Amino acid sequence: MGSTPQPRKSDTRERIQKTALDLFVSRGYEKTSLREIAEELGVTKAALYYHFKTKEDILSALSEQLGRPVDELIAWGEAQPPTLETKRELLRRYSAALRDAAPIYRILQENQATLRELTIGETLHRRVTAVSTLIQSGDGALESSVRSSSALLTVHFGTFALDGVKGDPEDKRAALLQVALEILDSAGRAEAKPAAVR
Repeated sequence: MGSTPQPRKSDTRERIQKTALDLFVSRGYEKTSLREIAEELGVTKAALYYHFKTKEDILSALSEQLGRPVDELIAWGEAQPPTLETKRELLRRYSAALRDAAPIYRILQENQATLRELTIGETLHRRVTAVSTLIQSGDGALESSVRSSSALLTVHFGTFALDGVKGDPEDKRAALLQVALEILDSAGRAEAKPAAVR
């Protein structure tokens, strides 16, 4: 008679991370305890503690996992010329990366005071700043920089702003990206126009 296979350590860590993420989003990071995460998983706090010592450890692991596509996007963008097509691709890829990473950014947004001092807050801030720098690179005119930044903000904050709007999440993401690309294209047109006489 064969024994029941034991879950791998990585499987257990993933279950913990998924459960914790769901609780952080639904209850709030500050209001969720390690005990509640353990109860939700049906394990002892000691078993949870074997994998993660603190809530910050769990959140940091989630940030590392869900933020990897953004890190790869930043590395890709830094190797490209700052053309309009590069910026359009940055927006497309950032929109796709947010599809999975949005819960982490939402937790940061809703718990700014708590997370400001933690490493994860610095990491997420660094990522957003790096993408913002890439989307503005090469913009000579102030108006063009504003439009490029607005395009990025449409994709980033629009993800959270449309939470209360009815509709399929993928349709909302596609609509945000379309509007962001139109804003970005207007930055390119503004850059191409001769400066207005004042």
